[in-house]
Order: sequence, then C-alpha cells, then structure tokens
Amino acid sequence: MATAAAALSLQIRRDDLRDPRIEAFMREHLADMHRTSPPESVHALDMGALRRPEIEFFTAWSDDTLVATGAIKRLDAERAELKSMRTAESWRGRGAGRQVLAHLIRHAQRLGLSQLLLETGTAPFFDPAVALYRRYGFTDCGPFADYRLDPHSRYMVKTL
Repeated sequence: MATAAAALSLQIRRDDLRDPRIEAFMREHLADMHRTSPPESVHALDMGALRRPEIEFFTAWSDDTLVATGAIKRLDAERAELKSMRTAESWRGRGAGRQVLAHLIRHAQRLGLSQLLLETGTAPFFDPAVALYRRYGFTDCGPFADYRLDPHSRYMVKTL
C-alpha cells in the first residue's frame, strides 16, 4: 500500500472551487452516483452545496491534471463527514484515493475532531472505496446526521 502511494506524486490543496475543471469533475461524480444508486439514495453534493462554509474541499493534482477530490463537512465541534471522495477513472488503483483520504484524516486530526463519518453506496461500484475506508480504520455504523436507514447506503465511522 505505501509503495504505490509513495510512487505517485500529487499536490493536494484546499480549493476554492473556481477552476472549471473541478466543476466538470464533480458533474462526472454526480453522474456516477446517479448511475449506481436510486435518486433518493444519492447524497453527493452539487457545486452550490460544496461551497457552503462548513465544507472544506480538497483537490489532488498531478502536474496540471485533476486526479482526485475529497471534502470534510463539519457536523459539530467533534465530528465531520467525508464528502465528494472521487478519483478520476483513469487514475483509480494508483494511490490517489489513498493519498487524499490520508490527507483528510490528518487534516481532521489537526482540527481536533474526534470522529470522521461517511456515507457510501452498497452497489458493487463502491466496493473499492469501502475496502479503502476499512484499510484506514473505518468501521460500519448506523445512520448519522440527517441520514436514515437505506438499503443503498453504508455508513462508516473512524475514531481519531
């Protein structure tokens, strides 16, 4: 795991979402979510929601190519939710998602948070993401925040 991630050199930065490449990337993310889950089970955020003050959005770049994204949405003083975790299809399996997830975990720790939570899908499309989250210590939990039980959603938590 560490060898593949170390071999891929990415610049990860907090982003203001002004670059039009990010909007195109996130449209692809929403399209994937709608292809793999029923509409009522799609919890991906659009660009307007990603610009809310409780969300910190990060991008990962290889030179001038956007390869991955991730965000932290503050739920309260102790907890945050991972949002908008996405790796470009041509970059999957090369360590970009691992680097973004590790960056977000470190950032949450610096913020003094005690828990990171997430919602992801249950379709086979999401299996690689679930495996990644498990490798980083996330475990299954029940719905949190405004989520409800949903057979198309998996909820996970990591204690920091």
